[in-house]
Formats: sequence, structure tokens, C-alpha cells
Amino acid sequence: MFALIDCNNFYASCERVFNPSLNCKPVVVLSNNDGCVIARSNEAKEVGIPMGAPAFEYQYVFERKNVAVFSANFELYGDMSRRVMTMLSDYSPHQEIYSIDECFLDLSNLLVDLQAYGLNMRKQVFKGTGIPVSVGIAPTKSLAKVASLIAKKFPARTGGSYVIDTDEKRIKALKWLPVDDVWGIGRRNAKKLNAIGVKTAYDFCQLNKTWILNHMTIVGARLQDDLNGIPTLEMEPVELKKSIATTRTFERDYATYQEVEERVSTFAVSCAEKLRTQHSLCNKIEVFIQSNRFKENEEQYSNSVVVKLPFPTSSSIEIVEFALEGLQTIYKKGIGYKRAGVVLMDFDKDTEYQQSLFFNSHPKHARLMEAIDFINNKTGAKVRLAIQDKRTHKMRQEKLSPCYTTKMKDIITVHLK
Repeated sequence: MFALIDCNNFYASCERVFNPSLNCKPVVVLSNNDGCVIARSNEAKEVGIPMGAPAFEYQYVFERKNVAVFSANFELYGDMSRRVMTMLSDYSPHQEIYSIDECFLDLSNLLVDLQAYGLNMRKQVFKGTGIPVSVGIAPTKSLAKVASLIAKKFPARTGGSYVIDTDEKRIKALKWLPVDDVWGIGRRNAKKLNAIGVKTAYDFCQLNKTWILNHMTIVGARLQDDLNGIPTLEMEPVELKKSIATTRTFERDYATYQEVEERVSTFAVSCAEKLRTQHSLCNKIEVFIQSNRFKENEEQYSNSVVVKLPFPTSSSIEIVEFALEGLQTIYKKGIGYKRAGVVLMDFDKDTEYQQSLFFNSHPKHARLMEAIDFINNKTGAKVRLAIQDKRTHKMRQEKLSPCYTTKMKDIITVHLK
């Protein structure tokens, strides 16, 4: 049996933990630079605020419906996630952290009342962190995801924990769940399935296997088996990241190449630092730029390029050099750029790389990067490359809440009378 634990409205819940006056009120969290809505409480959904809503377009709705609006506080959310996942790890020796607010637990061979076990998880996490969670337990990972959706949708009936342990429960759950909401289906496949009359997860499970293999490959066939109660998706070990990205929406439109160049350089350095923490080398770099899509009266432009490196590297100097080579091929003058990003891909382990005869990373860069990382991590200083702007670029976070759990100055003080 597998358990899927999902934190309810996680970002909004983190804000409510330290500000209980927000309970039962609509809450939304905005993306970088307070651009658009990336998280909503149930109350915010009920007043009609869609996911991805541009903040400036919905300002009137925020004011009229008394919506509490927050800038994304990823430092707080990350720390609260670590606390939740640490508590849940006590319930099974096999944990797979799927995202910042979800994890799987392998409950095989546990001789316990699974419904009570799930309720106890929920109770302990809420007591220890203040974060409400939904628990779904089932024979496969896909069905555990379905069970967690039922637990979240019907908390009064399930208590926030639901177990699919019979075929009758499985069929009833699959007939209830729209195929668009099945974990792993995706928007494109959902359109294909709707076009042939497949509306629910149960309909999907009745499809001919050959059709699924032809239109959704072996991945879709495994998902069908998993939903039919045949375990095909196993617990995955903690793996190194297969790609590393740093992307940002700028606080204003950037009209010159130098401004965009500096930002792309900084993003490349950030990616390189993350790459070195997992002891990897990258072979490909993607760079993209995008104009302000909300300024419909101005020329719209977006482009990206993938640069294949002549040798694998984790050197910030070399990664910046290759990223800027890519930027030069896609940059277009006369455009106001609002967003850019750098993505590192195709990794090798730095301990397994065999140097080539002709092209290799500069031999002195490894020790130089080691020294830079030490200074940055241990002293709090920030060593920058010459091309990087010495100014500190701060995101627009006009509605940022305090970092209650990670900064001494933001820790709540309790005054005893």
C-alpha cells in the first residue's frame, strides 16, 4: 500500500499558520515580482480568482472581495515543507518527496488500521506545523493520488484521510474523477481522450491497450495498469536533478542588450552554483528571452536557443560564456524584455567524466569555483563575476510576509502578562 500526503493550499496555509486572522478568508500568493496568482485558498477560488490571474488585472477583485494578497515567500515555504516532510518520514522508512507540498510513503507490510494511520499522520502534522494535509492510501501510487483528492474534496466525510482498499471503492473513485484530473494524463492527452468520449478515469481504464500504446506510449499503458490496481509505478529513490533552471520576470522592461546580458549572466552563475552542489557537469545550456506579453500594443517577441557545449563543465565562468553566446544569437533590438532564463541540461557526474584529448574545462577553474563557493557559503559574502552588476537586484515583493522560521529578526515574540 502507498500513501500520498498532500498539503492543502500549501502557500496560503503557510501564511495562515503565523497569521490566524486569515483563516476562512480568501488568500492568494503572487509569483516573482508580484506578477500573477500562483496559489489560492479555497475561499479565493470561490470568489472567482483563477490560477495564473495577472495581479494588476484583478486588483479590483482583491479590494472588493477583501482578498489577502502576499508576495511569494519561498524561504518560509521551503522551511515549512522541510518540517512537514521530516515529520512524515517517521511513518515509513521509504519516503519519496514528490514536490514541495507532496510526498509518497510506502506502507507495505504495516499491520495497522490504515484509515487510523492516515488520520494520525494528519493530526500530528497539523499539531507540529499547523499545516493541514490530506492523506490518500491505496495499492498503487496513482490510486493513492486519487484517494488524496477524495480526502481533500470531502473532508467532513473522510476526516481528511481516505483508503481505497477494495475494488468497489476503486471503481467508484474512478467513475467520480474526471480524466482531466488524473495524475499523469496531462492537458494534451486529456484533449485526445475527451475527443473519443473518454470523460472519467474509469473510462480511461476501459480503453483498449493498443490505442493507449499508439497514442500515449508505454507511459500511458503503465498508468492504466496502475489505476486498475496493478502496481507499475514504484517508489523512486532520491535522484540528482536532471535539469537546473533560473528564470525571472523583471521588475520593468529591459530595453538594452547590456541589461539583459547582465541578468542572463547572473542566472547562469546561479545555475552553476546549484550544479556544483550536486557534483555534476552540464553538456547543454538553454537560454530564453521574452517580451512583455501584457503590452499588446507593442511588438511581441520570444525566442530560445540550446547551446551544446564542447566539453562538460560546472565552471561559472565557462557557463556564463556559453550562455551569452546563445543570448547573442536570439537577442533582437528594439524590444522591451520582461522575462529571461537559463536552463542547464544533460548532466554527467564530475567523478565519472573522462577528459577528452582536445577540449576540456580549464584545469584551474575547479579550485577557483571551490574557493568562491566556500566564501559565498561560509562568510555570507557574494563573489561576483566582472560582467555581473554590483547592484543587488531585488524582486518586487511589496506584500512579502516575514520569514518567521528562518530569520531571527522575524521570529514572533510572545509577551507574557
